[in-house]
Amino acid sequence: MQRDLSRLSSEIFDVLIVGGGATGAFTARDAAMRGLTVALVEARDFAGATSAHNSRLAHGGLRYLRGFEIGLVRESLKERAALLHIAPHLVRPLPFLLPLYGRGRAKLAAGLTLYDLLALGGGLPRHRWIGRKAALARAPVLARDGFRGAFEYHDAQMYAPERIALECLIDAEAHGAAIANYLAAGRLLLRDGKVEGCAVRDGMSGAVFDVRAKTVLVAAGPWSDLFLTEALGRPAKHPLIRSKGIHLLVPPLTAGDALTMEAGDGHFFVLPWRGHTLLGTTDTPFAGDPDSVGVSAGDVAGLLATVNRYLPAANLTPEDVETFYAGLRPLVADGSKDTYGVSRRAELVNHGKEEKLDGLFSALGGKWTTSRALAETAVDSLVAKLGVKAPRCATAKQRLPGGRFDTFDGLLRGMQKTYPGIPALTHLAHMFGMRLPQVLKGARVSELLPLGAGGDTLAQIRFAVREEMALTLEDVVMRRTTLGQFGRPDDAVLEQIAAMMAQLLGWDADRKAREIASLDPLFTLQDETGGA
Repeated sequence: MQRDLSRLSSEIFDVLIVGGGATGAFTARDAAMRGLTVALVEARDFAGATSAHNSRLAHGGLRYLRGFEIGLVRESLKERAALLHIAPHLVRPLPFLLPLYGRGRAKLAAGLTLYDLLALGGGLPRHRWIGRKAALARAPVLARDGFRGAFEYHDAQMYAPERIALECLIDAEAHGAAIANYLAAGRLLLRDGKVEGCAVRDGMSGAVFDVRAKTVLVAAGPWSDLFLTEALGRPAKHPLIRSKGIHLLVPPLTAGDALTMEAGDGHFFVLPWRGHTLLGTTDTPFAGDPDSVGVSAGDVAGLLATVNRYLPAANLTPEDVETFYAGLRPLVADGSKDTYGVSRRAELVNHGKEEKLDGLFSALGGKWTTSRALAETAVDSLVAKLGVKAPRCATAKQRLPGGRFDTFDGLLRGMQKTYPGIPALTHLAHMFGMRLPQVLKGARVSELLPLGAGGDTLAQIRFAVREEMALTLEDVVMRRTTLGQFGRPDDAVLEQIAAMMAQLLGWDADRKAREIASLDPLFTLQDETGGA
C-alpha cells in the first residue's frame, strides 16, 4: 500500500472519503469492491483515534436491551458474526461472566435469553448459569458480599482493531482505491450547489492540492461536524455529542474470562488481553478540542475507585496501572440526559436533501461493531446518487486479505511447519494471518527476534514502512505493531526501531530524535486542565 499523490491530484473519482477510521476504511473497501473509483484521505494515521482507543470488543450491546433498542442489538449481533467470519485472525470469541449479587436472576436470564435469540446463527454458545463456587474458581476477584453466581455468555474480542481497518484499506487499494494518510482535507470544492471534491494539505511536505470527486463522504468520527463547520464556513446542522472513554491496562485479574460489571446506573468491563487486564470504560461528556483528549490522574483515580468498589478483591492502586488511553465516541444526539444514555446508533446524512449540497454525505455515530453495516448503507446511497450499476455488497462474506484460511489453528500449524523456530509466531499469525509470508520473506534472523514481551519484531517495522504506509514512529509503535500498547517501550527498543525507520525513510539525527520524543505525550498523564 503506497501513497499515490499523483493519482489523487489528477483523477476525478466517484467518491472521496474523508477519514480513515473504521467507517471510512470499511466504506473504501465496499465501494472499491463494487467497482466505484475511490479516493480516501486521512489527516493523521489510519485508525489513529477512536478506532484504536476502544474496548477492543466486537459485541452485540447487551446493555442496549435496557433501552429496548432491539434493532441495534440485532444489527450488532449480525455484524459481530460478520467480523468473526471476515477476520478470524483478528476477531476471536470471548467468554464473559455477568455476576449476580443479591436478587434479579430471573431478569438477567430473560435478557440473556433474548440476546441468544437475536444472535441465532451467530456461531457462539448460548448463555448458562454458573453457581457461586464454580464462578469463584474461574474468577476469584468476583468475591463480595451477596455473590450468588454468574451467567456465562459470549461476545468477541478484537486482537488489534487498528489492523482490521488497515486490512480493509489494503483490500480497497487492491481493488483500485487511491489512499493516503497524513493528507488533511480542508475546503470543500463547490460549484452551483454541487460538491466536486476537497482541497487537501500534505502533512509530510506541506503541499496543497485538490482531490476531485463526484461525491464526498465525511467519515471523520468525532471531527465530522467540526470538519463540516470549517469546510462550509457555517455551523454543521448535525452537531455531535462527544463522550470520553478511558481504559487502563493492569496485571491480570482473571485467567481468561471477561467480566461485565453493573456499576450503579452504568457498567464497566474487565477484559483479558494478551496476559494483562484491560479496564474500561468511562462515559463522560467532552466539550474540548478532540485533538486534546487524554487521561488525567483524576480519570485514573475515578475508574480505579469504581472498580475497587464493585470488585474489592482487586484492590487496585495507581501503581498497578501499566498504561492508559482515551478515546472519543461520536454520538448522534437523541435527547438523552447524559452520554451513557445516548444511543450508539449510526446515521447517514444526505446533505443534498437537507442543505442543498448535492453529492455530500456524512456517516455519523455508530461503533466499531456496526461500522461495516454503516459503510454498506453509505455505499448503497452513493451508488444510487451516481446512477451506476454495481453489484450488491459482499464485505460481510468476503474475508479480509489476512483472513483467507479455514481455521486459525490450521493456519498456525502450517506456519509452524514452514517457519520453525520463530519465537512469537502465534502473535505474528494473529497480526497478519495469511499475509505473514509477505512479512517474513527476506527477513534476517535478527529481525525475527521479539523486541518486547508482546512478540513484535523488526521484520514488522521494515514491512510497515515498505508496504503499510507507516510514516512516523508512532504509526509503527502504536498501530502497525502493538509495542506501545503495553506502555512506553524501552529506550533501547525505540532507538533500534527509529534507526531502521531512519534508514528506510531518510531521516537525519534530528528527525529521529524528534520522532522518539513525540511518543512521550502518549504515556504521560494530563493535568486536570487537559495539558500534559
